[in-house]
Amino acid sequence: MKLLSAGLIALVSVLIFSNFREIEEVSSNNSTTQKMVKGSLYDFKMTSLDGQEIDLAEYKGKKVVILNVASKCGYTPQYADWQKFHEENGDKVAVLGFPANNFGGQEPGSDEEIATFCEKNYGVSFQMFSKIEVKGADQHPLYQWLSKKELNGLIDQAPSWNFCKYVVNESGEVTHFFASGVKPENPEFMAAVGL
Repeated sequence: MKLLSAGLIALVSVLIFSNFREIEEVSSNNSTTQKMVKGSLYDFKMTSLDGQEIDLAEYKGKKVVILNVASKCGYTPQYADWQKFHEENGDKVAVLGFPANNFGGQEPGSDEEIATFCEKNYGVSFQMFSKIEVKGADQHPLYQWLSKKELNGLIDQAPSWNFCKYVVNESGEVTHFFASGVKPENPEFMAAVGL
């Protein structure tokens, strides 16, 4: 009888211990999944409108606002708003513009035409980049990272139109998404960039 009781106690102990380990492993895996970010803004090198390679690691320690822009859109006048924001806050927050022709064919020009348009019409001096795809099958890896939670850890939102905004913190992590109509003076946007 004592032998049976001892065997039963040993079996119950093994079962409890193995269940505890399973729970611990599941819990450990869940916390790993929640914290997993597969990259940062600083992993990307992009080509500027004038053909220069720019390592986005240059923006370490600054907040960054990333815009997908277009020259023939109802939101195009926002170039003036973002230029003013850049002039007033460029020492703390970098504005990066990425022309894209994904919405209504509203950015049909070449990089040279885009550069001329931006300078002539809005005096844009914030950093502008070569035209890319910001959604769809040919979505650029930067925008895949910005818009997919499994890659950035937080945001799961692709641009819905021109002039959508992503905010990236001083550590290169994407923290916020704002729709096309949001301008720099928006209180939620200002809070997101710490101004």
